Amino acid sequence: MSVDRVREELAAAGYLASDAIATTVFLADRLDKPLLVEGPAGVGKTELAKAVATARGARLIRLQCYEGVDEARALYEWNHAKQLLRITAARQDDQHQGHESPDSGWDAVRDDIFTDEFLLARPLLAAIRSPEPVVLLIDELDKADVEIEGLLLEVLSDFAITVPELGTIRARHIPFVVVTSNATRELSEALRRRCLFLHIDYPTPELEQQIVQNAVPGLPDALAESVVRLVARLRELSLRKPPSISETIDWARTLLALGAADLSPQIVTDNLGVLLKHRDDIERATAALAVH
Repeated sequence: MSVDRVREELAAAGYLASDAIATTVFLADRLDKPLLVEGPAGVGKTELAKAVATARGARLIRLQCYEGVDEARALYEWNHAKQLLRITAARQDDQHQGHESPDSGWDAVRDDIFTDEFLLARPLLAAIRSPEPVVLLIDELDKADVEIEGLLLEVLSDFAITVPELGTIRARHIPFVVVTSNATRELSEALRRRCLFLHIDYPTPELEQQIVQNAVPGLPDALAESVVRLVARLRELSLRKPPSISETIDWARTLLALGAADLSPQIVTDNLGVLLKHRDDIERATAALAVH
């Protein structure tokens, strides 16, 4: 495996990687280190994890982070309904056998219900216990409460999870871990120390044009160049949500579907809603483009 090979495999998976991205992915794989990817929304952080999974022929396991995500949703939880059924059945069995106390066999039942049979694996534990190599995507970690980072430290440093009732469960195969963040809050130094770091910004115009033409076959070179150039101008404005790469692609598909030969002012004005998702952004962009 080499950096060039990584770039080729990502390209085959539909992801055109810069030198920095290909090199960092190569090192994360070679060093068995989690990869922390930061950058503005819509630059391809999540798509990178998906492309790595495709390139490796591996299953993608995704933990989507949000405010309030907790241990039960990230690591594991016990199947309480199934445990209750087992307890009820054990008590009924005791009563049928004439035991004086319905709780006489509780110690044995307690040992029985805290076993792997009753454990519900959530994304982190599912990745650790997977019988085959997987790609683990911990997406938009900055949206989660800071406490969730503490749960991740054992996973990211030892590739293991401790379940008090069962002990420490270690990974059968070290997963390729991608942690993404839009940098809406600062992640802890403890988490950063455990990862290789990659910042992804919007691609260069040349690379974005390649991405667009790769995703939209049949788009004329001149129109692709005009699309990318106009989107770059929009990103320079103070917008609530600058257009992402995926929105650039959507706009290119829109223009192709409309049979547009160039970016006339009318075409641009009529279809800004494909690129921009807020009314004030559209108004600001319309005013700025009219000046030019």
